[in-house]
Amino acid sequence: MATTPVTSSGSAAATTSSTSTANNPLQSISVQDFTQMLVTELQNQDPTQPMSNTDLMNQVSQIQAIDSNQQLTSTLQSVALGQSIASAGSLIGATVTGTDSSGNSVSGTVSSASISNGSAMLNVGSSSIALTSVTQIAPAGSSSTSNGSSG
Repeated sequence: MATTPVTSSGSAAATTSSTSTANNPLQSISVQDFTQMLVTELQNQDPTQPMSNTDLMNQVSQIQAIDSNQQLTSTLQSVALGQSIASAGSLIGATVTGTDSSGNSVSGTVSSASISNGSAMLNVGSSSIALTSVTQIAPAGSSSTSNGSSG
């Protein structure tokens, strides 16, 4: 089955998502884009060799797979963010060491947790540390140095 490139100003090719990856730009195609391409393909097909029902159903199932994949990705991103903020919240009161966004080493007690640009952040004094940039965690009430007792 040959496909016809869409070139009109309202085309699917002109409206593909800006979140495409360098590895596979078609990975982030939306259902609307795919549907527009399918309709354009049907409009421009050779009348003497129309698309078979099997090919049409394959493309419809691809539309459903794309939509399901996008929904799953969105759900997984939400779950991951929820897990990150829960982990960050559990560190309130703990002493952490890590690096801030400028690469500076920061150490201190976590006063609060927040979300910035889709990432969990720990607020330590006047600095913020991304949860993924934490290198050491000490329980609440502990310091980073040992007190010499053996428990």
